[in-house]
Amino acid sequence: MNFRASNVAGQALTEFLVLAFALIPLFLLIPVIAKYQDIVHATQMGSRYAAFDASIRNHTGSWKPEDQLASEIRRRFFSNSEAWIKTGDTAGNFAAHRNMFWHGPRGDPLINDIDSDVTVSFGENAGSHHEDAFIRSSDRGNYQPLADRIGVETPGIYRADVSVRIANLPSGLRSYEPFDRINLAVTRTSSVLIDPWTASSPDHTDERVYRVTELDGLRSLGAEADAEVTPIDLVGGIRGPRLGQLDFWQDLVPDDRTR
Repeated sequence: MNFRASNVAGQALTEFLVLAFALIPLFLLIPVIAKYQDIVHATQMGSRYAAFDASIRNHTGSWKPEDQLASEIRRRFFSNSEAWIKTGDTAGNFAAHRNMFWHGPRGDPLINDIDSDVTVSFGENAGSHHEDAFIRSSDRGNYQPLADRIGVETPGIYRADVSVRIANLPSGLRSYEPFDRINLAVTRTSSVLIDPWTASSPDHTDERVYRVTELDGLRSLGAEADAEVTPIDLVGGIRGPRLGQLDFWQDLVPDDRTR
């Protein structure tokens, strides 16, 4: 009985050592994979930031300079996560500006040079955001006549890409293979259809609605009909219809609510 027990104990130890030999490298890689995932998340958020910025400042207004946009993305998404957001601030390759979580097993940064390893590009051909960022849809011919009629632009879908080159892990440790020579790069894309309906004023919006709904022809007829039903306004304070007059149905915001 003692002989059999010692055999069972020896077998259990052997199985544990074999299993540990296979699992220990995986356990060592778990923190590194978590850091990679965090960088991927920051890359995705950076591309969304670029797309959101384009939805505010675009061909209908004024584009933000590409260098400024890239600098903001580097500082706000690939730098120290506790950094203050400052106008004109840029990220540097020193400890105070680095994300302390993004370091390898020997303390080396996973992003060597934040200026060259974090890039921002636009469109399918990685061009400028005010010339090459837009992707034309295949059915553009179906809606272009209507767009021309109401006076809106149809540049297409805006695309912003953020790419990050991640440094290789130290060589000489089998548990880190093949991440010691993989030359990993991460790219994330965000696309947005910039609203072409942007108008400068409520009157500008009304003019577009008139065009798309063919209310222009009703303006003169509406004026004649309104003249006939004006007496309704005098009975019990009930206002009559205003045919073809969009301004009659506008929602007005009190002055004390716009300050």
